Amino acid sequence: MNRFGILIGHAYMTKLRTKSFVITTAILLVAVLLMGNINRMIDMFAGSKQKKVTVLDKTNNLYGPLKQQLKTVDKDIWLVQAEKSESALRKEVLKEKYQGYVVLSLDAAGMPKAVYKAPNLADTGTTDSLEQALQAVKSNMAAGKLKLSPAGLSLLNSPVSFKSVNLERDAKSEAELAQARGLVYILLFAIYFAVIFYASAVGMEVATEKASRVMEILISSVPPVQQMFAKIISGALLGLTQMAVLLAAAYATIKQNINHLTGGFFSVFGFSDIKVSTIVYAVVFFLLGYLLYATLAAFLGSLVSRIEDAQQMMMPMTFLVMIGFFLAMAGLGNPSAGYITVLSYIPFFTPMLMFLRVGMLDLPVWAGLSGVAVMVVTIVFMAIAGARIYRGGVLLYGKSNSLKTILKALQMSKEA
Repeated sequence: MNRFGILIGHAYMTKLRTKSFVITTAILLVAVLLMGNINRMIDMFAGSKQKKVTVLDKTNNLYGPLKQQLKTVDKDIWLVQAEKSESALRKEVLKEKYQGYVVLSLDAAGMPKAVYKAPNLADTGTTDSLEQALQAVKSNMAAGKLKLSPAGLSLLNSPVSFKSVNLERDAKSEAELAQARGLVYILLFAIYFAVIFYASAVGMEVATEKASRVMEILISSVPPVQQMFAKIISGALLGLTQMAVLLAAAYATIKQNINHLTGGFFSVFGFSDIKVSTIVYAVVFFLLGYLLYATLAAFLGSLVSRIEDAQQMMMPMTFLVMIGFFLAMAGLGNPSAGYITVLSYIPFFTPMLMFLRVGMLDLPVWAGLSGVAVMVVTIVFMAIAGARIYRGGVLLYGKSNSLKTILKALQMSKEA
């Protein structure tokens, strides 16, 4: 047992000091810090938000109403009435004195129309705001022609009242679901990439040791099964270390910038009310998902003799992780769907689908624990079967054929 602990410690510290792990963690850490400070950075580089747009009003009546309506739509656009020809305005715009110019006129029905011209139309926000303001001007003019009072026009344009109410007392509201959806979305990505990266690394490490003949030396001093579980456990510790660093950085950044992470992208993420249970479930299902796939990757890696064959051998495992991830992404819109509920109890999909359900729905504790139980039973079964295959697989060299090689490995494990 002491030798097994030394194996785990050595494998963990060796991987912890590798350049790939340090660089990957540093890049992810920088990404987390940038994400948490994105609003401040945008404000810092944005400079002045005010946009100057000149207006050529051929009707002599539309400039004032348009300017008035634009104040309620976008306060960052500053309109300036032009007293020059269109060719003169074009030159001024090309010299960047103005962002663009608008030509106002009336159509055949006597309603306002406009043409906005600019060096490029990449800034769709400006055109959208001008169009929205002109639409309001048109509505007012149409109301005047139809002899509608301001109150009648307001009633006509007012949105319909529509509310969604949960009949179940403990069910989440639409706002709570939107907040949970954002957090679960981010953590699903973290689980997906961590599981696929660390599990594949275990298989590649085994294949590399076999290809370099280091395995022959190792199995003469350490039992193959101890090697296998030392690699798996050290990988789990490494993944938890990286996740702990990133979660700590994310938590500190969010708490420091919580007042700035508002509106737009951040309005649905609910960072101000992160539930501890969601983070706990994320760590638990990451760990269980890793253990399941790492065990599978370890014995698959033991069946090949060349590094080039390892990726091909582990391709089905990669597809299983990807399918689980895509199912979880599809389930974000309706986590209570029947197929999500059923598939969340299939072990290879449980880490992501069950986490999706417990993160977004108010499930009873037993539902989350049942998913954990399914994973634990499957991992134990995979560990027993995988250990037998690994014990024989590390002794096999030559061309591998998945099914035949597995049968050979089982036979070799009985003889070993």
